[in-house]
Amino acid sequence: MLKFNKYYFLLTVILFITEVLIALYVHDNFVRPYLGDVLVVILIYTFIKSFLDLAVLPVALFVLALSFTIEMLQFFKIVELLGLGDSRIARIVIGTSFAWIDLVAYTAGIVILLLVEKYGLGKKLSFTTANAPV
Repeated sequence: MLKFNKYYFLLTVILFITEVLIALYVHDNFVRPYLGDVLVVILIYTFIKSFLDLAVLPVALFVLALSFTIEMLQFFKIVELLGLGDSRIARIVIGTSFAWIDLVAYTAGIVILLLVEKYGLGKKLSFTTANAPV
């Protein structure tokens, strides 16, 4: 179960750098709000898969559920409820604004990663693990 995967880790680093560059330099109405959300679920997925040898589908569904949960917490203004409204880090990590379209972006990100896992990357990043079912 616990096993370092250098390919997923490399993808994690690339996606993280991409997300940081988007956050710092892209101020538009598509890439930052939508593509950033698509990529963030893939980033979380590759981070988990960097260290845990788990089947693709359960990890993907966990990441999607986590993303939906965080978005719903934004709906209920969790940052303010926890008294973290003045914390820039909390506002960035948790987020402060709910949007239904974000749920669509997260779902699109998971669908993309499932398609890439199944059809795009061959044996290096297999859809299943030796010990875990899809």
